[in-house]
Amino acid sequence: MEDIAHLATTLGDRFTTNLKSTLDNMSPQKWIRVIIVAGAYLLLRPYLMKLGGRAQMASYEEEHATTEAEHAAKAKISPNELRGKVRIPDDTDSEGDEEEGASTATDWGKKARRRQRDMIKKLLEAEEKRLQESKEEEEDKDIEEFLIKD
Repeated sequence: MEDIAHLATTLGDRFTTNLKSTLDNMSPQKWIRVIIVAGAYLLLRPYLMKLGGRAQMASYEEEHATTEAEHAAKAKISPNELRGKVRIPDDTDSEGDEEEGASTATDWGKKARRRQRDMIKKLLEAEEKRLQESKEEEEDKDIEEFLIKD
């Protein structure tokens, strides 16, 4: 412990001695240099802070835009992807293969699951129908372009 206290006092003594000798040996030219450097720092600091803030904001917005694009890409599913990736569960909930009064915990929500499957099937069929109609309209426009001559 004494060594640490001795080291601290030695460092303090050396610092004060070196600081006094540095300030005593400063010529007027060196004082002018110090004042110019300190003044330039004080004058330029606000502009440097604004420049740094703009650069930081630009990098943040760029990073934020890429993460938003990634999230949007994950969240959006086009109908074509939906058609290929969504698996409609088979209709395994048949009414005839269960006994009356033998309901179990797995039977709960059976009607809701069936309604959900039916709704998904209807939505997919409606989307396919809409796509087919838009495709037919597009083909009709292409054909009409060649039939009508100015």
